[in-house]
Amino acid sequence: MSKTDRAGRKKRVFSGMQPSGEAHLGNYLGALRPWVELQSEYDCVFCIVDDHAITAGGDPAEMPANVMDLAVSFLAVGLDPEKAIIFVQSDVHEHTELAWLFNAVTPVGDLERMTQYKDKSQHFESIPAGILNYPILQAADILLYKGEAVPVGEDQRQHLELTRDIARKFNATYGDTFPETEALIDKGVGRILGLDGNAKMSKSLGNTVGILAEPDAVWDRVRTAVTDPQRIRRDDPGRPEICNVFTLHGHFTDDATRADIEAKCRAAEIGCVDCKRILSDNIADAFAPFRDRAAHFRAHPEDVRKVLDDGAERARGIARETMTEVRRKMGLDWRSAII
Repeated sequence: MSKTDRAGRKKRVFSGMQPSGEAHLGNYLGALRPWVELQSEYDCVFCIVDDHAITAGGDPAEMPANVMDLAVSFLAVGLDPEKAIIFVQSDVHEHTELAWLFNAVTPVGDLERMTQYKDKSQHFESIPAGILNYPILQAADILLYKGEAVPVGEDQRQHLELTRDIARKFNATYGDTFPETEALIDKGVGRILGLDGNAKMSKSLGNTVGILAEPDAVWDRVRTAVTDPQRIRRDDPGRPEICNVFTLHGHFTDDATRADIEAKCRAAEIGCVDCKRILSDNIADAFAPFRDRAAHFRAHPEDVRKVLDDGAERARGIARETMTEVRRKMGLDWRSAII
């Protein structure tokens, strides 16, 4: 898609991440690294979606620290408040207001067809309404800022299509208001498997590594990574094309070294432990600047709070304009009545 509209303005991109503490390797590869690149090319709005996080339960006492830790991760990887709006979802109440209003145009059947709803609902004896309505709030997040594009993985395509449907239904009912948001897919990333080589990277599954982990901690995690299951002994020839460790090398190892690893793996001239050690060292080296920046922000939490407060104020300015238009079109401006 074009990065600018017909007037030459940068198109707006929205994306968010749930606060579960320090970001991990999967967050970085699948979201944060692309966000850093996007912020120079688009008008970006990046959000810590704590209103979404409450649908997963958890201890409320941990939420504030999780938000701050994720904010530190955002800033450590290079998200820049001079280039993008960075804020916390619950600081802008218009998110939940617009989500409620979108209930007026969203069929329950569409929500029940969501794959993530079907999966998550199996874990509850009594399903919270928030699990069903989660995609409506997600649509509100995007459309509140009239987001024209969203960087998404394949697992979020269905939710984005619902966002487009909600925009179309609202526009048809109340007049042209929202764009039909497009997907930005980073084809160089794909699905990021965890160190177990099986499931998506997840902190809860313990199959990833924190982006601010010290080198020894990185190695403690990477050394557990699953490799080619048919390579049992060091002198067994490997199959790099099916080895998840080799796939991860593609994100952190230069082409020449990666080609050398591939050749030696096939010829059984390098062991899996050696391959993991190279990957671990490269990950630790790539994350070194993040650890340095994180140390600064942890020592100066007031700087993090200022970024989030300033970002929320900028976000509210956009949100208020959108909601003024939405309320008027939906007839929620009784003061305009003429008696």
